[in-house]
Amino acid sequence: MSKQVRVRFAPSPTGPLHIGGVRTALFNYLFAKKNKGVFYLRIEDTDQNRFVPGAEKYIMEALEWLGISPEETVGKNEKFGPYRQSERKEIYKQYADQLIASGWAYYAFDTSEALDEHRKQHEEQGKTFIYNWHNREKLDTSLVISDAETAKRIADGATYVVRFKTPVNETLHLHDIIRGDIKFETNLLDDKVLFKSDGMPTYHLANIVDDHLMETSHVIRGEEWLPSMPLHVLLYKAFGWEAPEFAHLPLILKPIGNGKLSKRDGDKMGFPVFPLEWQTEEGISSGYREKGYFPEAVINFLALLGWNDGTDQELFSLEELTEKFDLSRVHKAGAKFDPEKNKWFNHQYLQQQSNESLALAFTPILSEKGFSIENSKLIKIVAAIKERAHFVNEFWELSDYFFVAPTAYDEKAAKNWKPETPTLMQELISVLIEITDFTATNIETIVKDWMTKNEIGMGKIMQPFRLSLVGALKGPHLFDIVALIGKDETIKRLQQAIATSDCYNVI
Repeated sequence: MSKQVRVRFAPSPTGPLHIGGVRTALFNYLFAKKNKGVFYLRIEDTDQNRFVPGAEKYIMEALEWLGISPEETVGKNEKFGPYRQSERKEIYKQYADQLIASGWAYYAFDTSEALDEHRKQHEEQGKTFIYNWHNREKLDTSLVISDAETAKRIADGATYVVRFKTPVNETLHLHDIIRGDIKFETNLLDDKVLFKSDGMPTYHLANIVDDHLMETSHVIRGEEWLPSMPLHVLLYKAFGWEAPEFAHLPLILKPIGNGKLSKRDGDKMGFPVFPLEWQTEEGISSGYREKGYFPEAVINFLALLGWNDGTDQELFSLEELTEKFDLSRVHKAGAKFDPEKNKWFNHQYLQQQSNESLALAFTPILSEKGFSIENSKLIKIVAAIKERAHFVNEFWELSDYFFVAPTAYDEKAAKNWKPETPTLMQELISVLIEITDFTATNIETIVKDWMTKNEIGMGKIMQPFRLSLVGALKGPHLFDIVALIGKDETIKRLQQAIATSDCYNVI
């Protein structure tokens, strides 16, 4: 690459950042880092009617949580600032004027009522109204009225927009890094509005001007912007600027059915589609952070939605992703969002966490339940249960029996409690009382020696023993549980199970 790679993520602050937008930001970040370039964030807030307070802060906080913060953005290394489009208003006006002066754009004075009437007439004839070469000289534009009349209208405060004058009878041969060569016929394009009556540019003009002035080398964005590519390339041509390279990412699709992943899918199936929680008067939309996902797991999962490195490897650190990322390996087809795979990634990253850090994360949950425990013991409990967890917030459900004795017993396990079980459990208590070194390994050795010596089958002891301690046939290694709850508590629970053996419907 002959010039420095500079790529951007340019969201509009109209609400929370969708997970599809996060993936776009991630791919831009990876591409920049892979090529020793710059990843910057620009806030595209030209549509003030859709502006949502707090959305800009949300976007920045989300990227920071995910570990993919931009090198340049609002208030940070503003080399080409301002980085909010609403603060660049005067810049766009001069470029709109330049396009009019060069004949690449024109003023359009059509009222919304007049345009509605044109649409209605076309619909009645079974046609679609498109504002372009076919009718622009029949409408109320500066192409058909004199320069003097145009100037007078503007001076008198007439409402107008600036439209791009799309060339006629041209075939555009464009190249997309992901999709290859693409052809567009200019006669099928409409004359997009570049500058609105409120004095603000549309996305199209502001986007092109800013990408040029901020020296963007590659535009990596979602597939939904592919239809805008010919207009944007023509705008670069109109200004006499070198266009950046384009890459349009595949859509993230619904887990079930067809179409693009939406918030509704997440609400329906119980998974987040936003990186952070988002609150409105209508309610709270869950976020990955608040649901207990590790940011590394979210990044890893999203990276593989539409890209792979050509191997079967699934777990990548951010550094590995940066090293291996290549736009040529991004798929054209949409990638289905798999909530279960998403959870699987979090499980993998949870297993990589130290028991100490997980114990620290579990402590507030225990405090809410009213429990306080020695940290060294909690670390051992976490080590025993974490293999079964996807999230730290599942730890309580997986470990409650370490803290609270069962008050009920799984009915399905009743078949393991036989008429002779209470006697065997009483004998087991006698064995446990005599053990002085109450460590898991020693307890297991002594109990199994006793069973062997007395020719007692494993099933007659182990399952009722676990049932007495846990209340169900679940949990980690039985003797780890015994050692962690201690001798006194173990014996107490065995005695409680014996005393309530009528729970098992034994006569």
